[in-house]
Amino acid sequence: MKSLLKYLLPALAFIFFVSGCDAKKPATGQEDLIYVVADSLEFEQLESTLLQIFGKVIYTPQPENLFELKRVSINRLNEVKNKKNVIIMAPFGSGSMTSDYLTTIIDSTVQNMVLNEGEFVFNKRDLWAKDQLVMILTAPSIDELKMNMLQDHENLLYQFQDISNKRLFKSLYNPKYEQYDIEAKLLHNYGWIIYVQADFLLAKEAAEENFVWLRRAVNTDMERWIFVHWIENASPELLNNEFIYSERNKMTEKFYRTTEDTAYVEIADQYLDTKEVNFEGKYALMTQGLWRFSDKSGGGPFVNYTFFDEKTHRIYMLDGSIYAPKYYKKKLIQQVDVTLHSFKTKDELTQDKIDELMDELKN
Repeated sequence: MKSLLKYLLPALAFIFFVSGCDAKKPATGQEDLIYVVADSLEFEQLESTLLQIFGKVIYTPQPENLFELKRVSINRLNEVKNKKNVIIMAPFGSGSMTSDYLTTIIDSTVQNMVLNEGEFVFNKRDLWAKDQLVMILTAPSIDELKMNMLQDHENLLYQFQDISNKRLFKSLYNPKYEQYDIEAKLLHNYGWIIYVQADFLLAKEAAEENFVWLRRAVNTDMERWIFVHWIENASPELLNNEFIYSERNKMTEKFYRTTEDTAYVEIADQYLDTKEVNFEGKYALMTQGLWRFSDKSGGGPFVNYTFFDEKTHRIYMLDGSIYAPKYYKKKLIQQVDVTLHSFKTKDELTQDKIDELMDELKN
């Protein structure tokens, strides 16, 4: 119950969270900017902790922060009520203006949870604007708040990453420009689909290798590559770092080659990280890192999800890469990451969706 309260705010929790039925306008602002409503002194004491959690540096290979932070005083709260990402932060009962504001909006039940039960984070989506996340961070003292934030840093970051990904998919998804014919072909031939935008090409099908490559902006300075690879009759015991790195390198050496066929894509040694994640309800290993050409002539970021599908006894490897040497790539790699999350096996589709796609093959 305690963990549920942290991330699914109870209806009674915040008085000001009870809002009218008026239709909310979409949240505005930069996708990677979090407005932090806090008093200046308390923000100064917690800034390094916030940066450690939300300002984590990723390498694409240029260093880029996952989120930027901008402090706003409580008397300017109305200015951020339409923004996408908002944190309201103060120790409870500290006497600061932000803390005083929290005491007026938090009822006695939640006050007890904060003061006596260790609860410190409450999230509310769509509070003042559609597709918005407002996060309340509070504890009896600065030190307790800092400790709680550091202990729960992955979940705090996940909340903003998750809603950002959902917003991005809404902006990317457009049924008018969806390539249903390619999706139908993938479902018919291989038993799975992935969202295919209008400007993606089906660059390679290698049925004998269980490999499909989707490619966008071919031969430009802003390419996006997605591949799906699977292994039949596989064992979940293969899910480990060594297998993922080896299998990915094997696929890219064979299929991701330069035009002159003199070099191929491989995993770079720097900034490589693999961790356990929940991928659309499945246990998966997520790998993030850099790829490079074997002749060291170029490279970029990639993201990879590898998981075992119990119904088909397949191991699936879903992979997205960016080649955009002249540009920052954080937002581009997020776009392919979001696209990878649209992957579904046939068993995960409704019969209506299957019938709809199969009709495409008849046209």
